[in-house]
Amino acid sequence: MFTGLITDIGEVRTLEQRGDLRARIQTGYDTQTIDIGASIACDGVCLTAIAVGTDWFDVEISAESVSKTNIGAWSVGYRVNLERALRVGDELGGHIVSGHVDGVAQVVRMEEDGDSTRVTFRAPEALAKFIAPKGSVALNGTSLTVNDVDGAEFWVNFIPHTKEATTWGHTQTGDRVNLEIDTLARYVARLAEAS
Repeated sequence: MFTGLITDIGEVRTLEQRGDLRARIQTGYDTQTIDIGASIACDGVCLTAIAVGTDWFDVEISAESVSKTNIGAWSVGYRVNLERALRVGDELGGHIVSGHVDGVAQVVRMEEDGDSTRVTFRAPEALAKFIAPKGSVALNGTSLTVNDVDGAEFWVNFIPHTKEATTWGHTQTGDRVNLEIDTLARYVARLAEAS
């Protein structure tokens, strides 16, 4: 489990196809505290550390994960939002994020709004019904509040701090981002279908 509060920006150092995709991610984390088998959310995708070095960790990524996320667009030098798994007693400042990406949304518009940037995303049609105004979503692993929704499009505002502390300061129209809908929305919708 994660909170959607990004604690580091990593950089993809190597990518190697070995049956599954293997990536080495440079990090500012103290890698001596990363256990083999630890879960680390990389752009919102829960991945398992399989090796660590002085300033990096390696992960293996299944074809399923590549097909359901934006990982297929990763290249050497690509920057990723990182979050370590939630520990008992940690502050839950964002919302409950599983690291199980539901689909890929696309940035369709960006406009400056004071010091913030208003970004409009288009969600896959099958996921749009789970996104509600003032609800939560995780985009590239970041816990965000939805400002409003119009069909499959929804928008959020990125404040200066978020743009500096995450990869969102480098976002461009057309970017594809990992979308995880709020777990509570998923269960409420499922209960409504069963009624």
